[in-house]
Amino acid sequence: MADWQDQSEIFNGTANTGLRDTRSFDGKDTRAIPAFVFGEELADIADNDPRVAVLTADLGRSNRAIDFAARHPERFVNVGIAEKNMITMAAGMASCGYVTFAATFASFSALLGTEQIRTDCAYPKMPVRVVGHHSGISMGFYGTSHHSLEDLGLMRTIADLTVVCATDANHLRAVLRASMDHPGAMYIRLGRGRDPEVYADVPQIEFGKAIRVREGKDLTIFATGSTVHPSLVAAETLTAQGIQTRVVDMFTVSPLDVTEVLAAARDTGAVLTVEEANRTNGLGTAIAETLFEAGVSGLRFKRHGVPDEHVPVGPPAALYDLYKLDAPGITHTALELLK
Repeated sequence: MADWQDQSEIFNGTANTGLRDTRSFDGKDTRAIPAFVFGEELADIADNDPRVAVLTADLGRSNRAIDFAARHPERFVNVGIAEKNMITMAAGMASCGYVTFAATFASFSALLGTEQIRTDCAYPKMPVRVVGHHSGISMGFYGTSHHSLEDLGLMRTIADLTVVCATDANHLRAVLRASMDHPGAMYIRLGRGRDPEVYADVPQIEFGKAIRVREGKDLTIFATGSTVHPSLVAAETLTAQGIQTRVVDMFTVSPLDVTEVLAAARDTGAVLTVEEANRTNGLGTAIAETLFEAGVSGLRFKRHGVPDEHVPVGPPAALYDLYKLDAPGITHTALELLK
């Protein structure tokens, strides 16, 4: 790869490109925020488990699959810019006994590869983990072709596919470890890899069971992936204003933790869902369906995410501000709901 082709620092958030406004840094040196641990963690797992294999579509630096390749080159495949082929190859390898991790931008894995995920992975229940990184609007400057806002809506409609959003570096470690013996196919959604810490240690997780990360009796915020941290910050602000706010990390979008959803409706009487995705058919819709089918009434409820539109080009932090997906925006949306 020529030097000018290596854009890993841009994708990993460390490059001084002049393309980002100060809000993209949130007042922190991005190099101080934990980077992608995807390849490192899988390499650690592979040290003791011969089933692990990793594939990528020419993005080994962006997702740090190269960290796996450096230690286990015999189980690493760079297929080039051929995302659909990568997913089918991963399914073929899985049929031979591997647990395969096929990683590329979420806009390419989920949107380009929906048919392959459904037919080659989920339908035959292959142990393939399709990893969609740089999801949502985290690649703001690259525009609609690289934004991935529809993936949650698409993936959760595929039968026998577990859909998971990693919250931070430690949570990603937990997801990768737990995925090794999870039956069938999975879609694992990641952010930019430099997500603020929510979990100080690697948490114990169970797919399909949400994590209540903050208690409250007046409002429940259901968040997933990149929206968990700003939801916690928003909850602190709301609590300071006398609104006791529960925050739930609904990291498994499918299958949904129905018990936690109904508990929120019973305990708090107001529910706000927050996702860095098109709010049509995503996490918010899944929770709304659950509440409606359970006959819940008298509940204040709002789906918060990106409206059904194409997002403009811009710095990610500015886009989060525009769509009120940062902590101040989530606080404002919650207060509007509770009026």
